[in-house]
Amino acid sequence: MLKVGDIAPDFGLESDSGEQVRLSGLRGKTIVAYFYPRDDTPGCTKEACSFRDSWTAVKASGAVVLGISPDGVERHRRFKDKYSLPFALLADPDRATLKAYGAFGKKILYGKEAEGVIRSTFIVGPDGRIAHIFPKVKPEGHAAEVLEALSSLG
Repeated sequence: MLKVGDIAPDFGLESDSGEQVRLSGLRGKTIVAYFYPRDDTPGCTKEACSFRDSWTAVKASGAVVLGISPDGVERHRRFKDKYSLPFALLADPDRATLKAYGAFGKKILYGKEAEGVIRSTFIVGPDGRIAHIFPKVKPEGHAAEVLEALSSLG
């Protein structure tokens, strides 16, 4: 289980634009990596649109937002275009990055245990260390929680 202060696991994932995004290539910037189950579903759309609607404040904080799910690049591209999302969506079809961050595993879904994406967010500081963890995120109001955490990192 990752903790605040740990070095964030590096990853290299393809973005909705077809570019390879490597966490280590973003060293020196604050990264908001949010893990979500599936493009264009009600909760995931609320969460993505909350980051979009807070984009002026997110940009002012200097943070880079990366949405990560098991969906493929083409599905990400359609989702991003449909909702005018101003940040990169990264494809993790083999779920290796999700697993490295503890964002994939057993969870309760509609009263039954199932394996899947655990909606969670990690803020990675410019030094590559985890600065804040949001486990088991609720989509409503999450962008505001992230902005509050970013402002406290100052």
